[in-house]
Amino acid sequence: MQTQIRQAGLADAGEIAFCVCQAFIHYIPLIGKQPQPMLEDYQSLIKAHRVFVLCKEEKIVGVLVFEQTKEGFCIDTLAIHPLMQGLGLSKKLIAFAEKIAREMRYKSLYLSTNHVMQKAQTIYKYLGFAEYDRRAVNGYDRVFFRKAIS
Repeated sequence: MQTQIRQAGLADAGEIAFCVCQAFIHYIPLIGKQPQPMLEDYQSLIKAHRVFVLCKEEKIVGVLVFEQTKEGFCIDTLAIHPLMQGLGLSKKLIAFAEKIAREMRYKSLYLSTNHVMQKAQTIYKYLGFAEYDRRAVNGYDRVFFRKAIS
């Protein structure tokens, strides 16, 4: 499947929000509220140059949001449209995030997910991430994973 990753532009904000909402909406009943990525201001994140999109035939099918924190390079949001899940696109976006982190001289990257998102946790472990912490962040119970990069 032919896909490309590019930096998001302001014109992408609506399509990004739609993709993220489609990827996370089924978790609302499990969590009892909207998952954090559904509440983000994607225009502000795009202006901060922190958003990349994965496109297939010009349509956004994946979203990657990163940030630099005191804990290191963080994948803040990773979302794949439900119709495109299971095709290795998360792996592609994570490899892209690793490339950015290496270019910024980080030795590892980390991410977190809601404790009820078991499928995501399984995928992250499969892709080489190791759980290192569990804590509440902004009212959400999170599981933290880290991966060393060369």
